[in-house]
Amino acid sequence: MPAEPAQIVLPPDLRPSDGRFGSGPSKVRAEAVAHLAAAAPTYLGTSHRRDGVRSVVHRIRDGLRNLYALPDGYEVLLGNGGTTAFWDAAAFGLIERQSEHLVFGEFTGKFAAVTAGAPHLDDPVVVESPPGTHPAWLGSDADAFATAHNETSTGVTMPVARPPGTEALMLVDATSAAGVLRVNPSDFDVYYFAPQKAFASEGGLWLALCSETAIAQIQHLASTDRWQPPSLSLPIALDNSRLDQTYNTPALTTLFLLADTIDWMLEQGGLDWTAKRCERSATTMYGWADASDFAAPFVKEPAERSPVNATIDFDGVQADDIAAALRANGVVDVESYRKLGRNQLRIAMFPAIEPADVEILTHAIDHIVAALTA
Repeated sequence: MPAEPAQIVLPPDLRPSDGRFGSGPSKVRAEAVAHLAAAAPTYLGTSHRRDGVRSVVHRIRDGLRNLYALPDGYEVLLGNGGTTAFWDAAAFGLIERQSEHLVFGEFTGKFAAVTAGAPHLDDPVVVESPPGTHPAWLGSDADAFATAHNETSTGVTMPVARPPGTEALMLVDATSAAGVLRVNPSDFDVYYFAPQKAFASEGGLWLALCSETAIAQIQHLASTDRWQPPSLSLPIALDNSRLDQTYNTPALTTLFLLADTIDWMLEQGGLDWTAKRCERSATTMYGWADASDFAAPFVKEPAERSPVNATIDFDGVQADDIAAALRANGVVDVESYRKLGRNQLRIAMFPAIEPADVEILTHAIDHIVAALTA
């Protein structure tokens, strides 16, 4: 008789050392939390405009320059509000007339919706493909092109490459890609992200790696009569970032955890190390799903499968029951993306997640499915 999901007990050898596999907020490293606790008496509760906090922001900006080997002239900007706020800021402070968007999931679609609703911009050019795939550039005469390096909602990744023959701004949402996926800075003008995924921090902050061209555009639009809300103003963010601070008060915990993770990544070998670590986890996950009788990767094209969050379809068993059984055993946040509406799990494989735990998770799912279908 099939077991009830919440009654299934995993044996000790099928329990990952850490049960956090969420695609954001993601697993936070215990070492980073310990470092924060040690620094708390002189750090938490202090002014973000004084050296104690500004030195942490400096570590973040300098660390990201090193992690991405940013060329001279590129700058690291940051501000409060997360990626959602950055879309609004970009509509005011980066896009002059019109944008072209590649839409292949929830988050690429949200940025396109922002620009469609902006009364001072022309309607965007939207190129869309079905979930589980990614589209190609149309190559319009837009002055900004927007895409994602990794669509968190579907587990689809695509290379960062400018549309042929254009000198328009290239805006790349890297929220679930930054810190893992390789990218050449010459291929983007703005590579923006929030730190609650691969960087194992908390939400509420956006960061943007900006080229000289992007900086010039921010300053150009600041000189026009276009009104920009101060909290979303990229010129204000630029001025404050150069002072190693934010315009309004940030979450100090978020800053510290981010700085600690960047230091950890650099100490381990930088972007090449994180990329290989996540590729190892992805090889395990997709290899298991490809060989399974009841599971299969949602993304059919292997080159488009994300190395940071895998979407796995199930047949003959309810993915929600698997997720419920895992949650009862301390393995959390593997449920499917709510708006995709598929019988699937979405499993993060960020750098903080041990590749060995990814392998144990695949065996745990096998065990649970056997109990659910007995």
